[in-house]
Amino acid sequence: MQKAIISVIGIDRVGIIYSVSKLLAENNVNIFDISQTLLKDIFTMIMIVDISNSTVDFDTLKHNLNKLGEQMGLKIDIQKEDIFRAMHRL
Repeated sequence: MQKAIISVIGIDRVGIIYSVSKLLAENNVNIFDISQTLLKDIFTMIMIVDISNSTVDFDTLKHNLNKLGEQMGLKIDIQKEDIFRAMHRL
């Protein structure tokens, strides 16, 4: 299993969770855990996903998420879990 961390930040609007989840489902990426919150009108979401069975490579998935973010006025980023943990190790 290969996990990745996805972060989404931007002004709240209808369809953010749907649009990100739809893109992941279309690429056979499974969502393990999701947390989202709204701080005034700022939407934030963190997802832990399994990219083991993705139908596209990691760079293509990252590009597609970035493109979706641009279309929706959001900042969407994805990192492989091992890289994320290495960057946040104390």
